[in-house]
Amino acid sequence: MSENLYRFLPKVDEILEDKSIKELVEKLPRSLVIESIREELAFIRKKIKEGLVTREGLFTELASLVTNICLRASYKASYKLKKVINATGTIIHTNLGRSLLDEDVVEHIRLTACNYVNLEYDLESGRRGERYSLIESLICRITGAEAAMVVNNNAAAVLLTLSSIAKGREVIVSRGELVEIGGSFRIPEVMEESGAILVEVGTTNKTHLHDYERAINENSSAILKVHTSNYRILGFTSSVEVKEFSKLKEKYDIAIIEDLGSGVLIDLSKYGLEYEPTVQDSLSNGADLVTFSGDKLLGGPQAGIIVGKKEYISLMKKNPLTRALRVDKFTLAALEATFRLYLDEERAIEKIPTLKMLTMPMGDIEKRAEELFHQIEINDNLNSNLEIEVVDNYSEVGGGSMPLEELPTKCIAIRSNTHSSQKIERILRGYDIPIIGRIHRDRVYLDLRTIKREDYPIILDGLKYLSNRLEES
Repeated sequence: MSENLYRFLPKVDEILEDKSIKELVEKLPRSLVIESIREELAFIRKKIKEGLVTREGLFTELASLVTNICLRASYKASYKLKKVINATGTIIHTNLGRSLLDEDVVEHIRLTACNYVNLEYDLESGRRGERYSLIESLICRITGAEAAMVVNNNAAAVLLTLSSIAKGREVIVSRGELVEIGGSFRIPEVMEESGAILVEVGTTNKTHLHDYERAINENSSAILKVHTSNYRILGFTSSVEVKEFSKLKEKYDIAIIEDLGSGVLIDLSKYGLEYEPTVQDSLSNGADLVTFSGDKLLGGPQAGIIVGKKEYISLMKKNPLTRALRVDKFTLAALEATFRLYLDEERAIEKIPTLKMLTMPMGDIEKRAEELFHQIEINDNLNSNLEIEVVDNYSEVGGGSMPLEELPTKCIAIRSNTHSSQKIERILRGYDIPIIGRIHRDRVYLDLRTIKREDYPIILDGLKYLSNRLEES
């Protein structure tokens, strides 16, 4: 029986003569279309071989063959990195690309990408230049540092810093600050790769200044202070702040390095958030070098930024690792445009999406929620089994920043009397432009803090898609 079914399968050349397939070949590479045809035929052959299809079932499969080929080919041709709607309420969402860039920043990247630029060319002398000089003075102006340089992420910034000033020598770190950020950035492992020798002092919850001093010897190169931006130890605790190391620095001629991680340039406590140490504060408190990310609270592209004493930065620029860790012209363009916004704090808060979402007044979020909910209410195409309402909840900062901060917000909450919240979440996630929400108390929440107003039509179309899929099932 199975053998007889194979003879009904069309040949590749026959399928290529189909009108829809011919139109597809005009839009997509012919080789990709042929590959999709063969994969669909192979899928049907496998079902025949395993006895999973009857003669009637086979004709049903063949009736949708061209449609399935078109869908498969279109998927193969589509971009895998694509736009999604972040309705999770997590502002700096690592899995969704972290910080968004301002449109003016994107325009500067576009101009950089479409034209030749003076990446390593000194326009004054007409000779080879240094790519770091393009933004060093701007970073120094904003942070108050003597010198600065940029690498591809903060882990690289810590690695390069330690490799340049502490290779083969000891670096003292509190046990309570031996953090892991993400799956691949552990302070002990980064230190090991740098060639520095880790010296742990204190305990998980308490470290005192005398713990550091006792550990200092002739082979000590630096004290590393790591800001625990992605967690907090509460209760019976004690730690040493950067400014308290000044006496040790003078007495033992030892460098003070602070890894801030998130990279805050504005005191956000003025806007009702918890205080997060700024880069400027760290430098004024006596840190010789400060490392931080460009794509977290700073609100720019992925990058690792190092600021501090010129003598140390000069060593890093000569380190062979620098070439392996350097950034490209797109990152430099994005960083320069982002840092320029910080020349005016009000402009930075208004223009940098991360800062704007963090400081968004509750009144604005309520208006957004009312506007979107009204558009949902007047939509006649939604499944009657869907219950949709506006509810109070909390947004998160994300990106390993401000772990205790809860930002009051408004959400569109969706549930169904006939289908699980997991199914609703999965369907919305499978929409053409995926809508990524969160499940809370058996409802799917769409957080208005992280949804752009211009994306409301996508949300509405996504809800129509959800209704249709639920009716089909």
